[in-house]
Amino acid sequence: MKTLKLLAAGIILLLNSNIQAQVSVNVNIGTPPAWGPVGYSDVDFYYIPDIESYYDIRLEQFIYFDNGRWIHAQYLPKHYRNYDLYHGYKVVLTDYHGRTPYVYYKIHKAKYYKGYKGKPQKSIGQKEDFHYDNKKDKEYKKYYKENQKHEKGNKKH
Repeated sequence: MKTLKLLAAGIILLLNSNIQAQVSVNVNIGTPPAWGPVGYSDVDFYYIPDIESYYDIRLEQFIYFDNGRWIHAQYLPKHYRNYDLYHGYKVVLTDYHGRTPYVYYKIHKAKYYKGYKGKPQKSIGQKEDFHYDNKKDKEYKKYYKENQKHEKGNKKH
């Protein structure tokens, strides 16, 4: 009987350790965009002073202020559509790891004004050499139209 109890306890411990060994944590750090600056690995956001916007590396989204609220979107708004992200300066927010960098927007805007240039930056990738990409243009127009419809539907009168 004693042997049976020891055997049962051993099986329970073995099963318990196998279950715990199979638990893992998956953290998606995100891949910096090709236009992001070289040399930063543990960073979540860029602040782009020229367009007063943020870029969330994990979610691959821009964050910008529009119509009284912060918008999270795959693309920049229409009026910044032609902004050159490869040559524009990006402030790497190395000391911020939350989800809402815009709580420090007033500080960022004052410290990193439009036209701000810090240390010279080199982009991770190279800008594609093309004059016009019809597919990307169609994707953007479709995205923009869908967002406009969504925005009109959510406005309060």
